Amino acid sequence: MNSRSLSNVLGVAQSLNGRAWQWRGGNMELAEGAHGLDNDIVTQLLMTRGVAADEVEKHAKPTMREFLPNPSEFRDMDRAAERIVKAIAAGEKITIYGDYDVDGATSAALLVELLRSLDVDAGYYIPDRLLEGYGPTGEALVQLAREGSSLIVTVDCGAMAHEALTMARDAGVDVIVVDHHKCAAELPPAAALVNPNRLDENDLAASHGHLAAVGVAFLLAIAVVRVLRADGYFNGRQEPDLMSLLDLVALGTVADVAALHGLNRAFVAQGLKILARRERIGMAALMDASRLTRAPVASDLGFALGPRINAGGRIGESTLGVQLLTSRDPEEAREIAEHLSRLNEERRAIEAEVQEAAEAQLAGQHNMAVQVLSGSGWHPGVIGIVAGRIKEKTGKPSIVIALDDADGTGKGSGRSISGVDLGAAIIAAREEGLLVAGGGHAMAAGLTIPADKLSAFTEFLDSRLARDVERARAGQVMHLDLSLAPGGLTPDLVTALEAAGPFGVGWPAPRVAVGPAHIIKADIVGKDHLRVIAAGQDGRSFKAIAFRAAETEMAQTLIHRSKGRRFHLAGRVKLDDWGSRPAAELHLEDAAFAD
Repeated sequence: MNSRSLSNVLGVAQSLNGRAWQWRGGNMELAEGAHGLDNDIVTQLLMTRGVAADEVEKHAKPTMREFLPNPSEFRDMDRAAERIVKAIAAGEKITIYGDYDVDGATSAALLVELLRSLDVDAGYYIPDRLLEGYGPTGEALVQLAREGSSLIVTVDCGAMAHEALTMARDAGVDVIVVDHHKCAAELPPAAALVNPNRLDENDLAASHGHLAAVGVAFLLAIAVVRVLRADGYFNGRQEPDLMSLLDLVALGTVADVAALHGLNRAFVAQGLKILARRERIGMAALMDASRLTRAPVASDLGFALGPRINAGGRIGESTLGVQLLTSRDPEEAREIAEHLSRLNEERRAIEAEVQEAAEAQLAGQHNMAVQVLSGSGWHPGVIGIVAGRIKEKTGKPSIVIALDDADGTGKGSGRSISGVDLGAAIIAAREEGLLVAGGGHAMAAGLTIPADKLSAFTEFLDSRLARDVERARAGQVMHLDLSLAPGGLTPDLVTALEAAGPFGVGWPAPRVAVGPAHIIKADIVGKDHLRVIAAGQDGRSFKAIAFRAAETEMAQTLIHRSKGRRFHLAGRVKLDDWGSRPAAELHLEDAAFAD
């Protein structure tokens, strides 16, 4: 293995997509193919993702024992646990109030399942995305109090709900907030507010600001069990199996695009093992509906299971996700999972319409640092997905806003790029009086805006974030982990690389460069996917596919201008197991001339 090289990989200073190729870390050239792969590749991948040499073993197989912090380090954690235990002892009615996305659904399901295991029949409430919007409303909290709930635990929401929590307090109901979104200096009135992103957190707790809400809820579950144990609650009864809840933690963490380093890697690695056992009735039904017969990997949570749970909150019934994940009836679970799959297909069609309309506006915003796109009649349930698509297409933070002509407001959802804190900018815009409501974290945010403030809001974001966006986009680079000849693109390589997972945001899946190769065939399949068949000097051919890439310079070059030329193709390797024999294929992200 050669030392780290600062030069461009394979001499590529400008690829077909306009990027320089550089090594993420050590120069891993496997010119003779992938024969003899061993743990050296895993070690290399871990170290290029920031792992110190003496901690490679710890990160190679992340365990809860190695990464789990003491929950009491988090502000209000013990107070929250003690209040829940008090409610259990007094037989109070407890309601879990969750958000309508996957993180909210899994967080709510986790606490409902925990309380069930403690013989407490807790209720849950998931707001309607269209009618109620994000976060707890005062009206809903007060109504839950009227129906007998004396303790409400909000999950994945509440950190900025000052007005709603004030109404709840005045109605005499205690609210515990379990959240991970950005907080303001002034916190809302709550019986306890557990959030690693509180501005007054200590350093250890704040270092866990990348946790999804479901991860914070899991820490609360540990704290609750610990208080009960100290009180002698388990004398003569079995303690709940908290590890069995990690399938929920893994799903919520990956689907919420939380950074997969530190504790989150342990959550997902161990949660995938629980998922493979298919013990949770609702989760097994969800995997069946997704036609997932093998043991799931992290990408399945983000691209197969998560979107189906999300579909309920986006365009269907917001409670379907929690109902499925807490179901004890296999037939009920099967019906809900199949219904969610149908809703997901409907969501895709709606999303395509909104995306086409949003992209039509891009031409007029080519000089803006942040793409702010809006339209009347756009379905609010898909704007977050479309914002993500626009971000990928433009390489800029993007916000998509669905305008409601009836009340003169818009619901917006934004996605950012690495190095640009969109959540903080949204909070600043709210404090400037440009938004009715808004918040989020660095990579994603939501907002409610008066239609007449749209222009001022766009200018505010452009002014505030222009320099950050310019820095983030300067000298765009694709980081690669290894290069190899086409013969090295094998199932064994896929297996070797997966050993350094799970992969996701903050822990990127390995990228490889394959070549040199000439193009045998390149065409468009589906609506706008590029399919490539290429072959190398070693006589070995391979398949590559680039999703939603039909209009890119890369696609046009490979289709129309590849004759007589050789290329290096770069992307992530995946296992194609549809045929009789598994084969490795390349999920193509970039290409460059090889001569």
